[in-house]
Amino acid sequence: MDFFGTIMAPFKWLVSIIMIGFHDGLSAIGMPAANGWTWTLSIIGLVLVIRAALIPVFVKQIKAQRGMQLLQPDLKKLQDKYKGKTDQLSRQAMAQEQMAMYKKHGTNPFSACLPMLIQMPFFFALFQVLSGITAARQTGSGIGAMSHEQVVQFDESSIFGAPLSASLLHGGGGNQMAVWILSIVMILAMTASQFITQKQIMAKNMSEEAMASPFMRQQKMMLYILPIVFGVGGINFPIGVLIYWTTTNLWTMGQQFFVIRRMPTPGSPAAKALAERRAAKGLPALSILSGKKDEAPEAAGATAIQTKGQRVQPQRKNRKKK
Repeated sequence: MDFFGTIMAPFKWLVSIIMIGFHDGLSAIGMPAANGWTWTLSIIGLVLVIRAALIPVFVKQIKAQRGMQLLQPDLKKLQDKYKGKTDQLSRQAMAQEQMAMYKKHGTNPFSACLPMLIQMPFFFALFQVLSGITAARQTGSGIGAMSHEQVVQFDESSIFGAPLSASLLHGGGGNQMAVWILSIVMILAMTASQFITQKQIMAKNMSEEAMASPFMRQQKMMLYILPIVFGVGGINFPIGVLIYWTTTNLWTMGQQFFVIRRMPTPGSPAAKALAERRAAKGLPALSILSGKKDEAPEAAGATAIQTKGQRVQPQRKNRKKK
């Protein structure tokens, strides 16, 4: 086993164990063990387990993203301060000030990528498991935590006539037309859900300062580059992997929709829309950063009346000596 295989081995076991757990549970309630939908729901269950475990990381990601957006005006000032200075000392000083700024605000540019980076080993592990199904069946062995019997069951399972271990580029038995159609539909769904998720963040959950920052230009590039990368790579993904990645993208899209609607970035169009909804319902304004309500108008009015009703003690003036 090579170095990469050694690293991926624990992830392959974990991925396959979670899938088997869901598969056995679904089989126990009456679903056929070799049915494609039983294994499809097992893959979806794998997504739910991984994404639920990543919720604390997602919360940290949201905080880091907001910190980066609120930091953009200060970063712009820092860039203007060192504009045109290309010597090594100036670059070093700028880097040190920038790192100190990140540390002060408790954020960094890489925090936004953390959930995806954590998911990648599981994604590659699932890719290796599903891609190795046919070979494991031919050699009479298992793969990961899957026994040879379960490997055969998975290899024989299909949805809409397309085997879950088949891919658009390599085929894999079954109805080839069904494999092509289902693969293309899943690739389009995968890339579209990823694009929509990033687009709604940029359109609704970024302040004007963040929209005008150099960081925004990088975000716009990633908006189009990532779907293209996954779309092109998708032709090599088994259908089971496409199901996994589409499901996790849909989870992310729903998660972002909830955050944008309920906990938007201050100064963003979503924050203004939230303030308007609360005002229409007669609710007090909500401090988005702290999560606390501002002082209610009635309380503020009562304080003002109480202050007004208090008798102001006259101040004694010094009389001039005769």
